[in-house]
Amino acid sequence: MWLPGPVVGAGDGAWPLVLLANQPSGRLHSQQDMGAYSRSQKVRERAPLRMHPDDARAAGVGDGEVVRVSSPRGSCLAGLVVSDALRPGVVQLSTGAWFDRSAAGVTCAHGNPNVLTEDVGTSSLSQACTGQLTRVRVEPFTDPLPPVRAFEPPRGVASD
Repeated sequence: MWLPGPVVGAGDGAWPLVLLANQPSGRLHSQQDMGAYSRSQKVRERAPLRMHPDDARAAGVGDGEVVRVSSPRGSCLAGLVVSDALRPGVVQLSTGAWFDRSAAGVTCAHGNPNVLTEDVGTSSLSQACTGQLTRVRVEPFTDPLPPVRAFEPPRGVASD
């Protein structure tokens, strides 16, 4: 039986949209995110965020732009795809974009929704994931666009 419960950030007006973090179509979760097929689905190198046209107009953002998606927990950059396939008030950002902490001012420069969602179990019995839903806001990203560095290997350290 499903029982309705609170959604993180609900009711304060600062987080007007519900984020759905579904499984991606271009890879298996994060596997092969660096692959050509997965990368061909990105928008300006970022994970695509789908948003209803009415919500995009209200937020002052347009198709193909990089936007900042924020929740009470963090923020990420995503490439906007405006689509009437979603109902108003809902945005969709697939899971699995490799985490990229390289940019100042956002938690992830690449579009990983894990920085937006809570990491708690649904109950003490099932401990199922609650990380697919949260409340967010979407706004224009007006700073210079940082490069995505998620696929760059770490720098080596010289050893003696």
